[in-house]
Amino acid sequence: MIIRPIKTRIISDQDNLIDVIDLAITHLNDKSIVCITSKVIALTDGRTIKKSNIDKNNLIEKEADLYIKPKKITDFYLTIKNNILIPSAGIDESNAGDNYILWPENAQVSANKFRAHFVNRFKHKNIGVLITDSTTAPLRVGVRGIAISHSGFLAVNNYIGKPDMHNRKLKVTKVNVIDSLAAAAVFSMGEGNEQTPIAIIEDCTFVQFQDRDPIQDELNSLKIPLEQDLFAPLLNAAEWSKS
Repeated sequence: MIIRPIKTRIISDQDNLIDVIDLAITHLNDKSIVCITSKVIALTDGRTIKKSNIDKNNLIEKEADLYIKPKKITDFYLTIKNNILIPSAGIDESNAGDNYILWPENAQVSANKFRAHFVNRFKHKNIGVLITDSTTAPLRVGVRGIAISHSGFLAVNNYIGKPDMHNRKLKVTKVNVIDSLAAAAVFSMGEGNEQTPIAIIEDCTFVQFQDRDPIQDELNSLKIPLEQDLFAPLLNAAEWSKS
């Protein structure tokens, strides 16, 4: 697998993101995946709010599907948004100036739109798009990449029923392709002043491309209800509030 971070000029809320990306990406091979940080999509879609116009805690509670209030003013909100466990409902302040940057209004619509644009521009059927963000993991230091939407390839590789090296059939193993790719892409894009909000992934032989957007049943299959999750004893014991 090869990952190429793509540098762009500084992107503002006045930009058309497709125009910016077209200047940065002049060639794209078949069976490539274009990874775009959700922040620049939200920024150019007007999903920003001046810090002076709203209290951040109120904004988090409004944007989250479920949230746990911090016990101290210096603590972060633990939230669930779009069935993803993420601090602060994905609201970001880094590289945002005087603004809060929210998640895109509909990241799946954005992924589908960008895939259609790249297919039309580069005349390849097998092009994937991955919209990424950063999050934390319990009991682990630091942030890692996570996928919030995708298009053009299967999100999960299913090993159930396939043999391991000792010919034992696997019973529960599935590989989360989109989060694995997002972690690698976000690591290559960086978290500071790198100015690389895009990455292109190539030579990923384990990815199963599709010449279409994901259907709703495929998107639904990525979600696990709280009561069925492996971490249900922890998640269901928490005192969640609804937005």
